[in-house]
Amino acid sequence: MDQRAVKTGLAGLIVLLLATPVASQDTDFWSTTRRGTNSFNTVETRQHLAEARDFGAGFVRLTFAKWKGVGRDFLAGDLDHYDGLQPADVAALRQVLDDAAAERVPIVLTPLDLPGDRWKQNNNDQVDDRLWQDKAWWDAAARYWADIAREFKGHPAIVAYNILNEPVPERGQGLDETGATLAERDAWCARMRGTARDLDGFYRHVVAAIRAVDPDTPIMLDGGWYAQPMGMQCVTPLDDPHILYAMHMYEPYGWSTFRLNRGALTYPGMLEYADRPEMWDAARVAAHQQPLIDWADRNGVPRDRLILSEFGCDRRVSGCAAYLADVIAAAETSRIHWAYYSFREDEWDGMDYELGDGPTPPGFYDEARRGDLPRAPNAMSEVLRRALKGPR
Repeated sequence: MDQRAVKTGLAGLIVLLLATPVASQDTDFWSTTRRGTNSFNTVETRQHLAEARDFGAGFVRLTFAKWKGVGRDFLAGDLDHYDGLQPADVAALRQVLDDAAAERVPIVLTPLDLPGDRWKQNNNDQVDDRLWQDKAWWDAAARYWADIAREFKGHPAIVAYNILNEPVPERGQGLDETGATLAERDAWCARMRGTARDLDGFYRHVVAAIRAVDPDTPIMLDGGWYAQPMGMQCVTPLDDPHILYAMHMYEPYGWSTFRLNRGALTYPGMLEYADRPEMWDAARVAAHQQPLIDWADRNGVPRDRLILSEFGCDRRVSGCAAYLADVIAAAETSRIHWAYYSFREDEWDGMDYELGDGPTPPGFYDEARRGDLPRAPNAMSEVLRRALKGPR
């Protein structure tokens, strides 16, 4: 056979494969319950994405915020003075997305930073609240997202844009993070309406900018106070069928965070939440998720527009496997999408469940040895592996 014909045919096949979406670009992808994971790695590779797929993840919520770019901030260059995407970073992100498409891994594209709101870990551990103080930063964030949408709309790997991970317009404004009632939250939202801390107004501003260049790609919106289930109270559903509404769950945080309790607390059991002891078990886990479900039902938002896009517990805390199972069971009962945190993170081992419940293994922080880590089936990893397959 003529070798030139073979090469031409292969090249055409590769182009065709990359042009074929891993999932429909409209909301058809989200019309079926989806189960996935998060990747917040400092370096993303095709192998890592393929391994997530092989583990069972039906999609990956991917952030690029930790990647090294040509400027201070990957893709944006400098979020303090945003004036366009950086071409070299665009090419790097496109390559990762192309790899995802080739491996049939759907991607939810998720910045951790926007102009005026740098992620604390990317900002010398300093809170950056400018986005919620001055609407000029809303305009910069809208330009940034419009540029991203213009550059990547129609990419076969992308199944959603997640505008901002865990927004916190409530910080320092007199609204208790965990103890506020729904009535108190509603009153706070009403006071903030029209100000720079109006999460609903911010989302409408950015969504309009995206929709001006990309009318179809689904958009994911996190609730306030770090995407907690009550955090959507300030948001009125948008008149757009391609919007999903997201919550996160790590509560009760004093138990799920190993550095706070060193494994001394156990789930299920009496655990402190909102400054008081409570019995945390499967019923309490389901109750914690319920505010977003209730918000959706009140507002006529279909369940397939809801997602628990992050949840987890440090693998070393007592009862983590039971907690993961209960969180997933509650989400499945509510018929919402979910994604656990996280898949084989490359700079922190606390939620790398395949490592078991022991100390950080030797070699974790040695990139050359990371592929040889002793990952093996255990109670936590098997809860996730089975759940990713869906109910039987």
